[in-house]
Formats: sequence, C-alpha cells, structure tokens
Amino acid sequence: MQTQTYSLFGQALLVGLLIAAPVGPIGLLTINRTLDQGRAAGLATGLGAACADAAYGAVGAFGVTQIIDWLVGAKVFLAVGGGTMLLWMAWQIFTQPLATQAAALPSRAALLRCFAGTFVLTLSNPATILSFMAVFASMAGATVRDLSALPMVTGVWVGSALWWLGLTTFVGIWRDSFSLLLRKRINQLSGALLAGFALWQWGSVLLG
Repeated sequence: MQTQTYSLFGQALLVGLLIAAPVGPIGLLTINRTLDQGRAAGLATGLGAACADAAYGAVGAFGVTQIIDWLVGAKVFLAVGGGTMLLWMAWQIFTQPLATQAAALPSRAALLRCFAGTFVLTLSNPATILSFMAVFASMAGATVRDLSALPMVTGVWVGSALWWLGLTTFVGIWRDSFSLLLRKRINQLSGALLAGFALWQWGSVLLG
C-alpha cells in the first residue's frame, strides 16, 4: 500500500510539472512579474496556478461528478470570463512603466493579488479542466474511500510549485542583466501574446 502511495505521488508530481511547464499565459505573467516586481511576486503568481491545478486535481481524483458536470457545462462562461481577464492583464503589461531597479519585497496585499489573479485565471481555463479529468481517470481510479486521491492531489501541487520556484529563481538571477530596452520589448511581446491567448481561448470554445 505504501509503495502504491509513493508511486501515485510520483506520477502526480510529474503530471503537475508537465502541465505547469509549457509556456502559456501563466508562464508569461510569472516571468513578467518576476522581472518587474521581483521573485516574491513571480512566485506568488505561479503558486496561484499551482493551487488551482491542485483544486482541479482534487475534483478529478475524488470524482466529484456534480462539480465536474458543472465545470463542463460552464466552460463557455469560464472561457469568456478568463479571456476578458487575460485581455485586461495584457493591456496592463503592455502599457506599464518599467521599474528601473530591483523591486523591494511587495506588500502582502500585492502578493495576494498576484496569487488570486492567477488562481482565478487558471480555474477559468477549460483546457485545465479537461486535462485533469482525463489524467486522473487514467491513473488509478482513486476514490475518497481508499484515500489514494490524497497523494495524487499533493503530488500535483508539489510538481507545479517546483516548476514555478525554478522558473522565478532562474529569471530573478538574470533580471539585472536585462537592459531597460530589452525588458520593454519583453513586456510588449508578453502583452501581445497574452492578448493572443485570450482570443484563442474565446475562439476555441465559442467556435466549438
């Protein structure tokens, strides 16, 4: 039983890592905030996504069919809301003034905003919903009764969190080597890509 628990945890950790790793809107936000506000803000941004991943992992692992049905039924609403939020963030990033020096440690309120924004944004992504439904259905058929879902959910969170910790550490180390012009270009590119992700999210759901 203990061997199975470790195996499920390891598989789920890998799932969390692989789902977090592709560079998408959350990755762009994390990089941007690390460059502009420092590692703490970047990590808070990533951890918001990690907690959302774990929440969806719990829904999939524990097989809460009522929540699954509601999420699938609400995917259009979630996609439109998430896309709107992405467009707003894209405009903010594209137009924000650059910090000329490393940011001081952000306030708790600022860190909470970074965390909450990506938590909601990740929850609004229909692709995340469907990914976890498919992955956890194939892994172990875990149920609350045998508690095998717990290491799966924990593993997803740890894997995702490790990715964001590594990414923000790497970007933070190289932050000071980026010129202001390069960071301005990164902001502009990030804003444009986020807007593109928003339009793609709308189109993929609204056009079926």
